[in-house]
Amino acid sequence: MQKFFNLQLAFGLEWWKFLAIALVLYALIGGLLIDVPALPILHETIRNLYYHVTQWFGMMIILFVSLWHSIRYLSNFKMHHDFVAAEAANVGIYMGILGIVTGSVWAKFTWGAWWVSDAKLNGAAITLLIYFAYLILRNSMDEEQKRARVAAVYNIFAFTMLIIFLMVLPRLTDSLHPGNGGNPGFGGYDLDNTMKLIFYPAVIGWTLLGVWLLQVCLRIRTLNHKMLIKQFK
Repeated sequence: MQKFFNLQLAFGLEWWKFLAIALVLYALIGGLLIDVPALPILHETIRNLYYHVTQWFGMMIILFVSLWHSIRYLSNFKMHHDFVAAEAANVGIYMGILGIVTGSVWAKFTWGAWWVSDAKLNGAAITLLIYFAYLILRNSMDEEQKRARVAAVYNIFAFTMLIIFLMVLPRLTDSLHPGNGGNPGFGGYDLDNTMKLIFYPAVIGWTLLGVWLLQVCLRIRTLNHKMLIKQFK
């Protein structure tokens, strides 16, 4: 009986993980089976909207979490916030790479090349390089408090550049992406109600999956930190 109640408690506390798996599977399977608008150029590739765009939504949310904890660290200098900021950046970069790969596949079948000279594509690549530099910066310093302070300040700069390169510049210049450079967004002309049934749950699913991965990475970092402290005692 006690095992039954423990199982119920565990399920109650981790219900969002089951929801993450269900929503991602729903998006992966439903995205391939559901009817989509018959559009010129895009054709069936519009299904990549469920994967490419939703992964980038999740990436931006996770990177915002990283930014928030960097700001929190600068306000109270608690190492927990530095750990969360670092691991959230790692997860955000991982999701960004998935977004780059799925976007490149989409570009090949719609624009005829794996990579084109587009403001948003180039901005996405530069943004990832900025966050790679964040990781390199962290690994270049041994002193814990100094590393945390410098990384926190740099993280604020990195997220600001993300907003500029992904949200601002593409809207000010010519861009092939929908919703940028004078092009109407997907929601404006072809994201019908049927597609919304997959798109919005996919955003939630990928975001929850990112939070789950962040939780696992944070536990590993915390354990490694505790083991390192014991070695020096």
